[in-house]
Amino acid sequence: MFSLCGVNVHVLPAGPIETNAYLLTEPKTGEAVLVDAPEGVWAMAEPILAKEGCRLSSLWLTHGHWDHTQGAAEVVRRSGARVFAHRADQPLIETPEVMRELALPGIRLEPVRVDRWLEDGETIEALGQKVTVGHVPGHCPGSLVFYLPGSGAAFAGDALFRGAVGRTDLPGGSFEALEKSIRTRIYTLPGETAVFPGHGGPTTVGEERQSNPYVRG
Repeated sequence: MFSLCGVNVHVLPAGPIETNAYLLTEPKTGEAVLVDAPEGVWAMAEPILAKEGCRLSSLWLTHGHWDHTQGAAEVVRRSGARVFAHRADQPLIETPEVMRELALPGIRLEPVRVDRWLEDGETIEALGQKVTVGHVPGHCPGSLVFYLPGSGAAFAGDALFRGAVGRTDLPGGSFEALEKSIRTRIYTLPGETAVFPGHGGPTTVGEERQSNPYVRG
């Protein structure tokens, strides 16, 4: 767990390919947010919510690929959380069978309804602070980054990893678009910003600007 200015960040790798979900809790107000929902994540999140006395208010989807959304319907059923995403990924989230050929054999793909479609540059309020939403297409058409300036943290999904970037060979992918997204929506954040990716360990904006071999700052 990371503690960032009153917000606890619980890293919850789940699902068949160890996709990172992030449970953000603020025990002072009792609010919690979940970033992405791989399969089985609710079983990991529920005891943490109970221990910290928090209620899950919303689920933020960084993008619509199956490994980030497979557990979303269960999370909504169990918690009543509102789902936030970008409309460009509506087909993937609300009709996930379109990803059947891209998913691992035999996995369950369950649709979930999005309550609020987010736009680039939009600001939402959560966890006692304002959260800036950035549209970062390239890995997936509806990829988003959620930046919490009060906590100095950004949740980037599969756009940017430590020393790597998201793959762009899937339908709707574009390296040129991803490179532009990273340069204009992530590398423009303060260098000390902690970046929490969809797979692997965290990094910082400054570290990636300086040394990422795929997109240099």
